[in-house]
Amino acid sequence: MSEPATKALVLDFGGVISRTLFETHDLSEAALGLPPGTLTWRGPFEPETDALWQAMQADHITEREYWMARTQSVGRLVGEEWTDMQTFVQRARGADVAAVIRPEAIDAVHRAKAAGCKLAVLSNELDLFYGASFRERLPLLELFDVIIDATYTGILKPDRRAYEMCSEALGVSAGDCVFVDDQSRNVLGAIKLGWKTVQFDVTDPATSYARALELLGV
Repeated sequence: MSEPATKALVLDFGGVISRTLFETHDLSEAALGLPPGTLTWRGPFEPETDALWQAMQADHITEREYWMARTQSVGRLVGEEWTDMQTFVQRARGADVAAVIRPEAIDAVHRAKAAGCKLAVLSNELDLFYGASFRERLPLLELFDVIIDATYTGILKPDRRAYEMCSEALGVSAGDCVFVDDQSRNVLGAIKLGWKTVQFDVTDPATSYARALELLGV
């Protein structure tokens, strides 16, 4: 009798493992010395009030262009000229890494690992946004078998090569990968290759992770 196929949980990082910057305006304002209520853009939480977010969802601008615009505007609020997202994230989130990690992510990762599943991060900008030292301060990432980061590969989701690179590194077939991402274009990219997927709802992370574990059979 053949061994059962190994399954893999493949997670985006920003928004899926970490809380979004939309959810942590209070932490950002405190870290940057801004008055409470200064940051008002809410992305998926209040899309009707965030025209820039709507433009990104309509593919008029890229995700990186959205965040560069936010980076520059927040930099101006503190009287500085910020030219990269890494500056924004590191300044806004400070040294308390644990404060921005979703507890639902921690639980799901541990449960998947305990069930014998492989784990991967497939991100477009992990080190670009957070800085390479972030990984060293987040023990959770030590549990992952593979981290594919377009900061270094230059291949952004939903390019099929990003997913193929990940499944090959994991040694897992496309049909045994469960991919979780909060951007529909990235989810569609995975579906085209036969991956199982969960469109992550940042407003309901518990349900999204429950669905991912269900697809893994955990």
